Parts: sequence; structure tokens; C-alpha cells
Amino acid sequence: MTTNVSSFHESITQRQAAMIAGIALILMALVAGFAYGFVFTSLVVSGNASVTAQNIKNSETLFRAGVLGWLMILLLDIVVAWALYIFLNPINKSLSRLVAWLRLVYAALLGIALLNFVVVLALLSGADYLNVLDASTRNAQILLFLNAFSGMWSLGLVVFGVHLLVLGYAVMRSQGVIPQFLGVLLLVAAVFQILTSAANVLLPNYDTYKPTVEMITSVPMAIGELAFAVWLWAKGGKTSGNAG
Repeated sequence: MTTNVSSFHESITQRQAAMIAGIALILMALVAGFAYGFVFTSLVVSGNASVTAQNIKNSETLFRAGVLGWLMILLLDIVVAWALYIFLNPINKSLSRLVAWLRLVYAALLGIALLNFVVVLALLSGADYLNVLDASTRNAQILLFLNAFSGMWSLGLVVFGVHLLVLGYAVMRSQGVIPQFLGVLLLVAAVFQILTSAANVLLPNYDTYKPTVEMITSVPMAIGELAFAVWLWAKGGKTSGNAG
């Protein structure tokens, strides 16, 4: 079994790993734009349980499509962790492992957060045992579990920010194998990601100014990973090097 895994690892070139990581990151951005940017933000109304529950009931197919999108993001994160490990390994073995493990830890936390959607779907199922709950209680529980997802995901995003921080540092240490400006973009994205995600969990009144903060930070956060993704897809692994 170990021999087969090793042989498969060796059969993937650095260029192929870069392309896989780049394509997976681009796909992830597109799916996230749908699952979070469209479905979640359009259906979930902060602080209003009845409207949120009604929105989801009226668009349950859309909500389930959003949940499927989150599952795709989780699987793509695992693929990216594996591909980045293979791509970065010839450049810096220790940092490649750390980058991969941090992304896998984030994926695990996202997976735990997604369990809240399972409960929401159960509350929407209309099963007989739910008749003991009145409508307002059921609606409140739906919003509670949606908020729990957001909180757990934000904790995971702190880890994701640290992943970007290490990735940016690895790029800066690549001795020209990867353009230095990509490392700078990743480091900037990492700082914004850590600060905004931690604030979402730790600051009690963050929701009041969250839209303004996200309007300012979302662009640099998106540019960092997307620029790296495009470079991986277009040029990653075409030139070899080893920074140790």
C-alpha cells in the first residue's frame, strides 16, 4: 500500500501538481461565490429567524444546492492541500508539509461547521417528531444553527489565514522559483483574513460594521489567492528550483 502511494506521488510532476492546485483554487472561488456569495447571503437575514426560515423554505432546492457547493469546497480544499504539498516539496520540504497540514486542519474545521446544515435540513424536513416544536421555536433553532456554522467557519478561517501566512512565507523563500510579488499578496491576504475572521468570533458588535470591513478587505483577500491560483495554472512548475 505504501509503495503504491509513493509511486502515485512520484508519477505527479511539479507542473501537474501546480496545474491541479491552480484549477482547484479557481473552481473553489467560483463555487464559493455561489454557495456563500449568493445562496447564504441572500437567504440568511441576520437576527431575523422567521424571515430566514421562510426564505429557506421558499427556496429549499437553492439552499440544498448551496450545501452541495460547500461540500465541493471541502473536497477541493483537500485536493489543494495535496497538490500544494507536491508542488512546494522540491522548494522547501518543511514548509510544504506545514502548508498542507494547515489547509487540511482548516478543511476539517469546515467539515465540522457543515454539520450544522445537516441539522437545518432536518428541521426543515417536516418530520412528525418536529410537531412538538412550535413554528417560532423551530425558526429560532434554524437561525441558531446557521449562526453556529458562521462562527465555526470563522474559527476555521483563522487557521486558513495562518495557512496563507505560511504559504506566503514559502513563496518569499522560494528564491525566485515563484514570483516574490505573489508572496507579498498572500501575506497581505493572510493578515486581513486572520484579523477579520478573529473579529467575527471575538467582537460582540462586529455585525454592525462587518459589511464595511468586508468591503475594504475582501478585494485584497481575493486577489492574493486568485493571483497565485492563476500563476500556478499558467506557469507553476515550468521552471524547477530548490530553495531547501
